[in-house]
Amino acid sequence: MAHEHNPNSSVYGGQAVIEGVMIRGIHVYSVAARHPDGSIHTLLKPVPQWAVNKWRRIPFVRGTLVLAESLTIGMRALTYSAQIAAGEEENDEPISPLALGLTIALSLGLGVGLFFVLPLIITHTVIDRFTASSLLSNFGEGVLRLLIFFAYLGLIGMMPSIKRVFAYHSAEHMSVHAHEANLPLDNEHVRMFPAAHPRCGTAFLLTVMLVSIAVFALMGTPDLPIRILSRIVFIPVIAGISYEVIRFNAKHSGNMLVRMGTVPSLMLQRLTTRKPDDDQIEVAIVAMTAAIQGDQQAVAAAS
Repeated sequence: MAHEHNPNSSVYGGQAVIEGVMIRGIHVYSVAARHPDGSIHTLLKPVPQWAVNKWRRIPFVRGTLVLAESLTIGMRALTYSAQIAAGEEENDEPISPLALGLTIALSLGLGVGLFFVLPLIITHTVIDRFTASSLLSNFGEGVLRLLIFFAYLGLIGMMPSIKRVFAYHSAEHMSVHAHEANLPLDNEHVRMFPAAHPRCGTAFLLTVMLVSIAVFALMGTPDLPIRILSRIVFIPVIAGISYEVIRFNAKHSGNMLVRMGTVPSLMLQRLTTRKPDDDQIEVAIVAMTAAIQGDQQAVAAAS
């Protein structure tokens, strides 16, 4: 079935949170989470102003800004949803700026350590003993990075609580699909769509892993401390390039070669999605509806 594409729908995306979904719109973002009593609680907030400034329009710079915004909004959404899911008293500002900054710094540190520094240490200790080729060394490091990434997703996907988050992940994707197709946001229409989505954050992470292989291959094999530092310092560069790749793919989604290139990320999403139930889809619909209405109100207020 063919559907008319909504030109403003591509701005909507989001993420799964604890017993809920976050949707990021044009001017606002919403969080909907299921309370233990069965009710759905919703939070609506404006998108941070620092995330929508002139730098957002500069290629290769905007990727780092988008990443910073995603981490900030995502952490606030996650904290709010955890509060609701635990049945605690609702708080629109569940985490202080200092705590938010420290949490993001710790999360980034663990991510860089696990997916960038650890593969490098293993490569330096094992692979470099058998080859003097910097190209083979960096390629081997990249393969190790991908294997660790796949293993991480597979292992956490076995946890019951994460399985529920992955089901909400599917519900978020399906509601975005329905909105992009200009269909009513109800269970019947949302269920028509697949759990995977080309603009998923999983696709971005996979792109980061692949781009990093090319970037680090250009650096050769300097001393280990320099190589470790490069894995940290060049994260913004890799994020910027990866974001442009994702944008290009989204703009040319009708091209057959581009569609073929997105197949690996769509397949990878099998690790990060699960079939949602009707209650989980309902939460995603509430989040999407709140974001759309919030954007409409923001436009009306501005005019």
